[in-house]
Amino acid sequence: MKCPFCGYEESKVIDSRPTDEGERIRRRRECTRCGKRFTTYEIIESVPILVVKKDKSREAFDRNKLMTGMLRACEKRQVSVETIEKAVSEIEAALQNSLEREVTSVKVGELVMEKLKEIDEVAYVRFASVYKHFKDVNAFMDELSSFLEKK
Repeated sequence: MKCPFCGYEESKVIDSRPTDEGERIRRRRECTRCGKRFTTYEIIESVPILVVKKDKSREAFDRNKLMTGMLRACEKRQVSVETIEKAVSEIEAALQNSLEREVTSVKVGELVMEKLKEIDEVAYVRFASVYKHFKDVNAFMDELSSFLEKK
């Protein structure tokens, strides 16, 4: 780390501690040439994930949008906000951990349906009915039959 006082590139870390709920690390450093101390912050660099929609347009992944959709599916169900937040975090982590910087909205929808299937069956059916744009009752019944067979 370059010293802001003399420009020398060698320094030693004197103190290190997490800040902002573990999102950043604050480091106190001392220049090995001039002996002056300075503070640096280290953060995780996150690469934005782009969601490719069905019309081929792209938009940045929006955690809040995902949370809103899952909350709507779980409305009036006995599902805690913490459970939904955990599921959203798991979906976001799965997307971040994949090596892809662009993901289709279809893939995001499938991940949401997998999580909702584990959390609450009614919420899963609600989300699937909106997500899959069922044309009629028969398409809806086919999805329910498929779900019950797998169960």
